[in-house]
Order: sequence, then C-alpha cells, then structure tokens
Amino acid sequence: MKSLIIAEKPSVATDLARALGKVPKKGEHYENEDYVISSAVGHIVELQMPEDIDKKKYGFWRLDALPIIPEKFQLKPVESSKDRFDQLKKLLARKDIELVINACDAGREGELIFTYIYQLTKSKLPVKRAWMQTMTQEGIREAFQNLRDGAKMRGLADAARCRSESDWLIGINGTRALTKRMFGSRAGNVASVGRVQTPTLAIVYARELEIRNFKPRGYWRITAEFEVCKGIYEGVYQKPGFKKSEDDEHDRVDRIWDKAAAEAVHAACSGHPMAAVTEEKKASKQASPRLYDLTTLQREVNNRFGLSARRTSQIAQALYERHKMITYPRTDSRALPEDYIPTCRQALLNLRGDLAVHANKVLEEQWLGPDKRIFNNAQISDHFAIIPTVEEPKPLEDMEAKVYDMIARRFVAVFHPSAEFDITTRMSTVAGHAFKTEGKVLTFPGWLAVYGKTGTDDDNPDARTLPALDKQDGSPAQAKTLEAQLHEEATRPPPRYTEATLLSAMEGAGKLVEDEEMAEAMKERGLGTPATRADTIDGLINTRYVERQQRELVPTPKAEQILQFLAAVKADVITSPDMTGEWEFKLRQMEHGKFPREKFMAEVVKTTKGIVEGVKSYEEDDSAARETDIISPTDGKPLVETLRGYKSKDGELMIYKVIGNRKMAESEVKDLLSLGQIGPLDGFRSKKGKPFSAVLKYNTEEKKAEFVFDGQRDASGAIKIDFTGLQPIAEAPTPKFPAGSQIYETPQSFVVRSVVGEEDKVLVRCSKRILSRDIPLEQFMKMLQTGKTDLLEKFWSQRTRRPFSAFLVLKEDMTTGFEFMPRAPKDPNAPARGKKPKKKAPEALQG
Repeated sequence: MKSLIIAEKPSVATDLARALGKVPKKGEHYENEDYVISSAVGHIVELQMPEDIDKKKYGFWRLDALPIIPEKFQLKPVESSKDRFDQLKKLLARKDIELVINACDAGREGELIFTYIYQLTKSKLPVKRAWMQTMTQEGIREAFQNLRDGAKMRGLADAARCRSESDWLIGINGTRALTKRMFGSRAGNVASVGRVQTPTLAIVYARELEIRNFKPRGYWRITAEFEVCKGIYEGVYQKPGFKKSEDDEHDRVDRIWDKAAAEAVHAACSGHPMAAVTEEKKASKQASPRLYDLTTLQREVNNRFGLSARRTSQIAQALYERHKMITYPRTDSRALPEDYIPTCRQALLNLRGDLAVHANKVLEEQWLGPDKRIFNNAQISDHFAIIPTVEEPKPLEDMEAKVYDMIARRFVAVFHPSAEFDITTRMSTVAGHAFKTEGKVLTFPGWLAVYGKTGTDDDNPDARTLPALDKQDGSPAQAKTLEAQLHEEATRPPPRYTEATLLSAMEGAGKLVEDEEMAEAMKERGLGTPATRADTIDGLINTRYVERQQRELVPTPKAEQILQFLAAVKADVITSPDMTGEWEFKLRQMEHGKFPREKFMAEVVKTTKGIVEGVKSYEEDDSAARETDIISPTDGKPLVETLRGYKSKDGELMIYKVIGNRKMAESEVKDLLSLGQIGPLDGFRSKKGKPFSAVLKYNTEEKKAEFVFDGQRDASGAIKIDFTGLQPIAEAPTPKFPAGSQIYETPQSFVVRSVVGEEDKVLVRCSKRILSRDIPLEQFMKMLQTGKTDLLEKFWSQRTRRPFSAFLVLKEDMTTGFEFMPRAPKDPNAPARGKKPKKKAPEALQG
C-alpha cells in the first residue's frame, strides 16, 4: 500500500520526489514502493458560477434574480486544467493508495486547493498534512517526518472555504446588482465589488478626497545663522510653551500662523544681536529593525526599487520554491521559533561575501542567543519570519539578488547590538526668542555596520554642521547672529498612496501605523492576508478603478462613481475597512478553531442580502436633483444632475458623467448637446486601459452620446474614412505623393487622400491631437514637405506623466513617429556617476 502526495505545482512535486529518496518518474507522476507523487497546477477546482447552478434563471444579469445564495456551494474543475484534475481523481481512486498527503503550500490558499480537489473527487482516504517551512531537501524531509493529522487542519480548511465562499457571495451579488442599477444594459461596463477589493479602494478614494478638498494654510518659519569661534550653524525658531494640538494636525513648534507675530520675531532677531547658547548632550540607542514578514518586505522593496507588491511576492516565491534560499515567504510573522537558534547558526555560517564578515562577528561575539524580540513562540502561528535557509547561496538574477540581499542583511543585522548615537541639542536665544539646532553623531555603529555605516565623519554629515562650543565663546557661551530669514510657506495635502503605503494601510485596516508594536497588534484585523494583498492591488488596477502614475495610485472616475453609488444605497458595510478587518480577524480565529464556520457564513449572507436589498430599493429622487443650465433637446427643459449623469425631466435622455472611464465636465455636456459634437477630447481609456483621444457626438435618434472615430483599418489593413461632405484644403506635395493627391481635415485627423480611377486610398493619417498636444495644420504640412515638423514641446508621456519635446516625423511606411534631439556630448571633466537604467522612449505613434 502506498501514500499519494499532492503538491501545489509540478516543480514542487519534482523537489519532493528528489528529497524523498529519488522517486522515479512514471508517466505523468512519480512513483516507488512507498509514494505516488503528483500535483495540481495551482487552483484546478473552483466554485460553480450562477450559470452552472441554473442557466435559465441566472444566465442573464437580472435584479429580480438576486440575491443568489446557494444552499450548498458546488464545485467544478477549472476548464483549462480539467485533464490534471482527472489524473488526480484516477490516482485517488487507485486500490493501492491508503493515505493521501496534502503537500500544497503551507497556507490558507494551499489548503483550499487540496480541500476542493479532495471534496470534488469524493475521496474518503485518510489525510495527513506536510507543512513545509523551507523547500530545502532537509526542510522537506523534516516536514514528512512530522506529518500533521488532517483532522487538525479542519480550522484552516474552514477558513479557506469561508474566504472563497464569502468572496463569491459578495462579489457575484454585489457586482451584478450594482452593474444593473448603475449601467443598465451599457455593454462593457461592470461595477465590480469585492469583500477586500472595495474597502481597499475606499481607502485610496478617501485619500483622494482629502487631497481634493484640502485648503492650504499659510504659515511662517524663521531660521537664523549663528557664529561661534569654531564655525557657523543654523537654528530654527521654536514657539514658546508649544503643546501639540489634537485638533490641528498641521501645527508644529516651528510654524507661526500669524504673519505680524512672525515679522515681529524676525525684526527682533535682525541686526546681528548676540545669542545666549546652551546645549544638552544625551546618548541614544536604536535597535535593529525586526525580521521581514511579506508585507514589510513588499513595502520596503517598493520604496527602494519601485517594484509592485505582486512582483516582490513572485520574486520571494522563486527564492523559496525554485532556489530554496529563503523560508516560506507568505507569512505575517516577524519572529522565529524559540528552538531555531541552531538553524540560525548554520544559516549564518553559509553566508558569503561581505555578509560573511558580519555573520562571523555575530558568532564570534556570541550575539546569537535567546532574545524574545527575535525568538518568540507567542508571535508565530503556522509560519515564522522570512530568513535565509541553510542552503548554499547560488547565482541569482539581478532583482532576485537584491531582494535576497535585503532578507539576508536584515537577518544578520537583527543579531547585532543597537546602534549608539550622541545627540546634541543646542538652544540659541536671541532677544528672548529660542532657536533650536540638533546634531546627531554615530558613536557605535552596532547593526548599522551591516549596512556600511562605520561611525566616521563620512557617515555623519550632521556632525560637521554643528561646530563645537569653545571656551573662547564665553561662559555662559554666546554666538553672534549673522542673519535671520523669514520663510513664507503653506501646509500641503497628504500624499497619494503608493503600493508601499497602501500595504501599510491594508495591514492596519485603513490606519497607517508606524509603531512596530501597535502594527503587530493590529495586523490580525488587516485587509486580506500577506499572500493576497498584492493581488488585491493588482485587481484594482486591472478593473480600471486605480491607475499607477509613476509610484502613486490614483482612483479613476469609475471608482468615484462606484463608491458614491454605494454610499447612496447605504452599502457602507462593503466599503468599511474596519468591518472587513473584523471578518479577517474571525477567519484567523477560525483557523485555530476559535470561531465557527456557520456563524461566519451567516454574517456574510446577511450582509450580502443587505447590499442587494439596498441597491434594489434605491430610487433616485429627481425632484431633489440639482437643476443645470443645460437645455435638453428632448423636452426643451433644463437637465437635472443625478448621481449617474445629466437627465432630462421627461426621462428620455441621460448623458452619463463617466464615459470611457473619463469624467465629463458639465460644460462639455452642455457643448455636446448644443453643438452636436465636441472634441477630440483627451483622457479616455479603453477596456484594456489604453489612453485615447476621441470626438463625442450626440446621437439624436438613440438619444445618447457616442464616440466618433475616423481612420479605422479594415481587414486588409487599409485606412477607411468617410469623406462625405468633406472638401480638400490643399494639394499634397509631389513627387512624394501621386499627382492629384489632396489633403483633408476630419474632426480628428489630417489626411492625405489619393483617388486614381476606381482606387481610393488614404496614404497618410495623422491625429490632430497626440499625447495631449494639438498638432497645427502648418506643422502637418511641413512634415509632408520636409519629412518632419519643427521641434514640438509639451507632449505628455502616458507612462511617466511628464512632458517631453520631439519632432513628429513621416516614416517610410507613411506612418508617423517621434524623433528626439540628440543628447549633448558628455563632459569628460564631469564627475563619474553610477549607471542608471535606460529611459524608454515615449510611446510610439500609430500611423
């Protein structure tokens, strides 16, 4: 009799076969006298969709069919991997298999993959669990020597199923209900919502509202330069008796809100008066940062290298699974087991390069030992912090090497003693007004030595900016005030979220928490898990709710529309980070058998029904809607502004506020209806997220706004334009173009057309607006004559969101493109700089 081992991926099955006695391959699986080893390919079983349950009832998205609450969730194989499911089903049914071992990834999703396979195949075999913390051969063998009883994994399996089923209930019902109420039958418009996705979006949108509604307040700061015998230093004015206000987050000890008061202080400090100087020195210590969990690693990699959370997760998974060089990365713990000291010793001995020097010092100085900040069983659950394994380091790709170095360097640093500083606080009092100067000197590098800090002056630029007091300065010491400066400044809005700060906000259920201990206490109520947060952020981008603008995450008009509608139907529960954080906390309790699955699902069903009921019963009160000055062509009366758009009082016309994921200005709607056509307008986005410019036309028959495109290509690749009603504006230059070729101007383009007998061809088409810049007719004409325009400024790159200058050129195939000014030759006397990544050219133009 044999044991069937099911891994999550084929590559893991190969590693298991190698570690468990070189089990030979036999067809699609591995097999010897003890084991049969096979794998899934990620998720190969999924929940049935509504159409699978009842195609007639649920096949069309109808409000009256909602909510959809299955009595029992049914499963089906994922269509693309049905063959793999059938293979596993046959293996589970073999007569010589007496035990099945779940060797999927050691987490909630790995448990779900196995549980769904086991459930759909209706297997009755006893189950054991291989819980692998590392993918080294030693780690695999250790996991199989300590197999867990499958019954003890019930809590984790329940939490995994609850996560999947709750996402289904809220995602399916919420998305269908909102889509039907918001967009009706408008093709391609889906109002996607989700248990974690929507509250995360609400966090991003709330920050955008803060920025949008922010009103800057002016304030004044005063700085002064002081001179003592050994040099010059700068001080910053400090308000007397300052206490931090809980009501004013912008108040600071150096900010003066009253201009007259600031000018009075400045005047008193001008004219080179002497300042009384006192200073206080104190020693300070800074402990090393704690070991990485996945969210902290994603956050710091995003800050340092700009990688997305998803990309960091992929790199970490490769370091764990393929290279075997780090422990399991999808963890939320920053501590290690208390019996892990011997393993850490071996891991330190295996490090190479400059890290080996610091690792050896840890061992020589006997800094490796019991420390509750590092080794703490109370702070680990099923996984512990990410650290290097005992495997020999091997060559890695560039970014893999950088992420591994961060993990290994943090691991070595955590065993080093605290860094020590001398902090000098100097107060210079001029005419009764105090100015503060701080100097910070690294006296003992401690863990900072691992990061190249030595305590020399090169590491301490602040040490040189604060000249020491000398006995010649008097007793008590005095300094001469060289100059006082008054600075007029203003408060700034909070910054937009980056992936790094959004991950922090998700971990704290919407609260940005800097303190490590408080963050640790709150993370159990975070949004999602370390393993799913990256996918959530990617999901927001893929559904066009959020755009990346360099490193910033910016909500789109579609996101604003969805969240405003959810607020109108009082579906706050699905937008509340606190509520979703509480659900995540209950799922974590469930993993450890402390919260019943039935109670959790009852709460989710109740919430789902509430969302659907709120959407179905919501009626816009047109009588309370704001009346605009836009006259409707259907009834001659002013349109009213509703939540979704601008609506005629006779109900015949609705111009939506968001068209092509672009928010329409009220003035644009007015021009559209009065002129019949506007544009080309920038800022539209395709379903794939690509930006485009377009003309909008009011369709009088169907009473709606629609795009007008010219220059579409047919199946043969020829450009097709309707020239009906258009007159040529000039002759095309010869001999570049056939005699008789003419230039036309359409609403969107400049075109060169050639008609020879029966043949009617568009030879050149150039958009009148490219990357937010208008192309003048005379520049198009110059391009036809000379091959390129003058140097044109203020094109806006869609990738970098920055302006650039370029020539517009006519290429040999008669399409248009960019040509750039040659770079100035490098100054041979200029100081050497580190290499920077090559800049990509702005987007190429389509002809």
